[in-house]
Amino acid sequence: MKKVLLTAVAVFGFAFANAQDTTMKVGAHLGLVTGDTKEFYNLNTGADFTYLWSVAKDFKAGLNTGITAYLPKEQGDTVLYLPINAAAEYSFSESIFVGLDLGYAIGLAPSGVDGGLLYLPKVGYQTEKFDITLGYKGISRDGSALNSINLGFAYKL
Repeated sequence: MKKVLLTAVAVFGFAFANAQDTTMKVGAHLGLVTGDTKEFYNLNTGADFTYLWSVAKDFKAGLNTGITAYLPKEQGDTVLYLPINAAAEYSFSESIFVGLDLGYAIGLAPSGVDGGLLYLPKVGYQTEKFDITLGYKGISRDGSALNSINLGFAYKL
């Protein structure tokens, strides 16, 4: 684990030191909950902030954070997380890209909710001003996972 963390720090340090082209995005997502937890939650929604550096031709890496909420089907508590992720995107063309967010989701509410490993592979359509993405988000916690298929929109600053 230490090697993975050190490698990630080195990659982002290199990217930051060599950053000539950066992208900031502010966005929102909405998703349908899948898997076993769909019995309890029906929607995932939230806001995202992403900062990317151009690392190589057609490849960007950076950081992502925001807030994500799982809304209950019936009475119950909304579950809130603060994701802190590494983000990577590869552009196949001016319009189409694939990406991956990987990190940790800190449990915020209700009190005592467990955090977990967060992963979000995605495919997207991009323009100069905005992105539209389709992705599969998972938050793996002790013995369970919150999963959702998400549609996202991000405005490029």
